[in-house]
Amino acid sequence: MMQALQLFEKFKNIPGGRKLFSIGLCQKAPYFSSIHPLIEDLKPNYVRVSIKKRRSVENHLKTVHAIAMCNMAELAGGLMTDVSIPKGARWIPAGMTVAYVKKATTDLVAVANGDAVDWTTNGNIVVPVTVTDTQNNVVFTAQITMNLKQPKA
Repeated sequence: MMQALQLFEKFKNIPGGRKLFSIGLCQKAPYFSSIHPLIEDLKPNYVRVSIKKRRSVENHLKTVHAIAMCNMAELAGGLMTDVSIPKGARWIPAGMTVAYVKKATTDLVAVANGDAVDWTTNGNIVVPVTVTDTQNNVVFTAQITMNLKQPKA
């Protein structure tokens, strides 16, 4: 879906463009709309996604719900994978290991960084995602296993 990267590049510098891109992305994958994400930055090997702490993502403790953070991590990891793999390759998430490091009491930012990932692998790779609060404290981490299928030569 290099198309996503091209669309992000087209929209990112216009007023409200990142929000429009994020809404469009959630139309393609509707479950992500439950967290109201904002794609702040997108390029090969890197994505930054933010969410506001609002009632719809809170648990009974008034912190951001664990599954909302899982959702945000999967969005970040999947989108970054999508724009980083070679042309013609395919991917699907195969698993996710998470750690809830600290209560999430503020707005959040998820960063997926694929600098250390070999995107030419055929099979499973691990995509790291870190979620931080507004004080830049790590509140959640995810190691997302993505199964890659490289194009046939």
